[in-house]
Amino acid sequence: MSPLVRVSLLVLLGAFAVGIYWNYDGFDPESVRGATVVITGCSTGIGEEMAYQYARLGARILITARRENRLKEVVAKAKSLGAKEAHYVAGDMGKAEDCERTIQTAKEKFGRLDYLVLNHVGSSSKSFEDMFSDLRKGKSWDQDPDMDFFVDFININLISYVRLASLALPLLKESSGHLVAIGSIAGKVPFPSMSYYSCAKFGLDGFFSSLRVELMKAQQDVSVTLAVLGVIATPTFSNHLKTEPNGDKVLGKFAPIDETALAVIRGGATRAREIYYPFRPRPLAKLRTLMPELVDYIIMLFYHYMLTG
Repeated sequence: MSPLVRVSLLVLLGAFAVGIYWNYDGFDPESVRGATVVITGCSTGIGEEMAYQYARLGARILITARRENRLKEVVAKAKSLGAKEAHYVAGDMGKAEDCERTIQTAKEKFGRLDYLVLNHVGSSSKSFEDMFSDLRKGKSWDQDPDMDFFVDFININLISYVRLASLALPLLKESSGHLVAIGSIAGKVPFPSMSYYSCAKFGLDGFFSSLRVELMKAQQDVSVTLAVLGVIATPTFSNHLKTEPNGDKVLGKFAPIDETALAVIRGGATRAREIYYPFRPRPLAKLRTLMPELVDYIIMLFYHYMLTG
């Protein structure tokens, strides 16, 4: 065997070993069986799918959303899939009293809390059609600086996350539990026409990253996982894209919702610091740490191309 072939084989084997190591997270499904889980934003999308995935793993779940009729349907399905218990709290997480009622209900129903998964977006969020329209038009914040909307959005998508985590921390400390916050690549890299959204997601990164260090300093065994998500094929996203030219083709490039939900669950269970799903946006986020000006320029060019075709 020639030296060149030998070196090539070693490189391939090394790459294969690194790939296995990178993708192996040590997740044990049995670690979730019987665990108590609170998940917010469960009437549709990723939250609903996480409820079903936790149910299949035999967890005891409490879910929240504003639409009680949908919560009843999700709870019924979760029980049929194997949840040891399934309960709901209908409420608006933008209201302090509803946040308090959610954590108090978990305490009453379960007596403990192992996982808090923060996923809700709330009633102040723009519809998907409005967000998509802003992106396509290249609309900037200064064209319509709606401060009332901004305050509502930050309250629901940042402040309520902090409030729920703060309320749940005494229970999580008792159980050496897991705190999971659903973030976005827009919380690592600034996206034009979504400044309000990026603001909330950057804020989540800042708060929960600081909280993680504070818990470590205090020697509190509570893990904090930030899920950095890219574009996911949620029902709302899928239904809208199907009305667009070549929408089905574009949709095929996005991450499946069931795989996304399971990736978040695995990350929380293995106490990961961060998870990126899908993986593709991660290099851009890491590059921004080293070369922020270059990444700003890349994003500007991308949006210019998207708007001009």
